[in-house]
Amino acid sequence: MSIRGPRPAALSPAGMVPGSVAAAGGAARLVHRWLAGFAVLLLGPLLARLFLVESAPVWDQLTDITGLFALAAMVCTVVLMCRLRALSRAAGITALTTMHRALGVLTAGSVLLHIAVVIAADRNNLLLLTWVQAPPRARAATAASIALAGVIALGVLRHRVRRDYELWRWAHLVLGIAAIALSALHVWLISDLVRDAAMRWVLVALAVVLTAGLAHRALSARRSSEHVVREVRHDSDSVCTLVLDPRSAPLKFAPGQFAWLRLAKAGGEEHPFTIASSAAGGGCEFTVRSTGDFGTVLRNLPPGTPVWIDGPYGSCSLDLLPQPASGTAMIAAGVGITPMLSMLRTLADRRDPRPLLLVRGAREPGELLFREELAHLGHRLDLTVVEVVRQPPPGWSGARGDIGPALLATVLPPRQLRGSLDYFICGGPRFVDDIAHNLRELAVPEHRIHTEQF
Repeated sequence: MSIRGPRPAALSPAGMVPGSVAAAGGAARLVHRWLAGFAVLLLGPLLARLFLVESAPVWDQLTDITGLFALAAMVCTVVLMCRLRALSRAAGITALTTMHRALGVLTAGSVLLHIAVVIAADRNNLLLLTWVQAPPRARAATAASIALAGVIALGVLRHRVRRDYELWRWAHLVLGIAAIALSALHVWLISDLVRDAAMRWVLVALAVVLTAGLAHRALSARRSSEHVVREVRHDSDSVCTLVLDPRSAPLKFAPGQFAWLRLAKAGGEEHPFTIASSAAGGGCEFTVRSTGDFGTVLRNLPPGTPVWIDGPYGSCSLDLLPQPASGTAMIAAGVGITPMLSMLRTLADRRDPRPLLLVRGAREPGELLFREELAHLGHRLDLTVVEVVRQPPPGWSGARGDIGPALLATVLPPRQLRGSLDYFICGGPRFVDDIAHNLRELAVPEHRIHTEQF
């Protein structure tokens, strides 16, 4: 086990970043307001149908309610991922992605329930599922359901996508928009709700919210800040660091946040990467795995190439915690070291005295990036580094295997003191889930665990 710095058990209270508690408290209030807004958006159409429309037979009401709920859930699902920077900063991209998936499942379930109610109301409605004999309104609904099924299938297959991410992203987007557009056409062709004055305004409100979200997403390209490549450092055969200089004002971000990179001002391929540089240094660096098509292009960019940055996003940062602890433990795998580097570089520039623990894992020692810089940071910070290798070479004296509960119990403070640290985890989804589970088993409070999945 490679350990630099004092033993983790020596972690002791120290100062906090000025203003971080107040800022993060405001972020929590912002999240609550957004949640309330989404609740209104999701439940408002149902309540309007129940209390603002004249009474109708039970099956007619159930048909309208389930259909409206499915439509509202679709709108919420799309708006949630329209790069609302304030919401991303307050809630975190991992939480937003989880909510997006949950809402997608809720939407699919609502559509199935709506179809079941329509058929239960009248068995003859089974004919609506046959394309040849179905009226236009039913054809629109069937096409919308097929598009939604495609979105769900793409979501299930997402973890298998590597080099074709951009194709997956566009297919997901096009099918999602098609599902909503065809659902809106279905409602319009039915016309019962459209003819009702109160429900007409409810539907208009849904359309306005959706349009505003999509417009915000489309205009994010115009808010992107232009940078130019200063240099590209090849950290290993598969990892490089893109060093950028701003055209005008430097990018302002909290350490640990990420941004979207494009090589064109508007449109074109874009990918999210964590900002690796110090938030206190005025520079902007991205350490990326250059194995896919886009990563390979970034690896070979010549100096002077323009790059556009849309960001920052995310909340996995020491600066954005509601109640920062007196010390910090960071646990990363592979290129998951990137947000940890940003935080460590920032803390070093601020001369932060808090005790820090970094536990990092890799397949072999050659994949442990930035070892020299971490050694240098160890002289500027109260930093302990623990390195774990899964396939160690002969002569390796450090820890072997995975970062599991036995190792964590060894390097973390005593059980009664573990709640005095904030824990940041970054890596692949399975790694993040396993480490978070292990920390909970080791008596780490849930609110002290902060995650970012790649």
